[in-house]
Amino acid sequence: QVQLVESGGGSVQAGGSLRLSCAASVSTSSFGSMGWFRRAPGAEQEGVAVIRFSGQYTAYDGSVKGRFTISRDNAKNTVYLQMDSLKPEDTAEYYCAADYRAQVSLVPADFRYWGQGTQVTVSA
Repeated sequence: QVQLVESGGGSVQAGGSLRLSCAASVSTSSFGSMGWFRRAPGAEQEGVAVIRFSGQYTAYDGSVKGRFTISRDNAKNTVYLQMDSLKPEDTAEYYCAADYRAQVSLVPADFRYWGQGTQVTVSA
């Protein structure tokens, strides 16, 4: 059974950094792609970053490009989201997702497996 567990969320002031981790219960090599998504209060879920394992291709939403970095550690079956220069508008519940397809997509419906989420709060 596939389980994804996020960690690393918390509260930080604007301009600060956080690193989110997503630990998988299976080898991440079994997936084609993994991504990070977020949902702010009263807003729809949106894609933040995705990594396609074939070719190590990454893609980001325009609102985080240049500030966030997605990466993976095969040995630890973990995907990370390094978040720098955080802004109050980055405040949201952040979710990790995985799918067997090797895709570059920021569409939540394109991912089969989901974690429970971790809260990130950025104060001005």
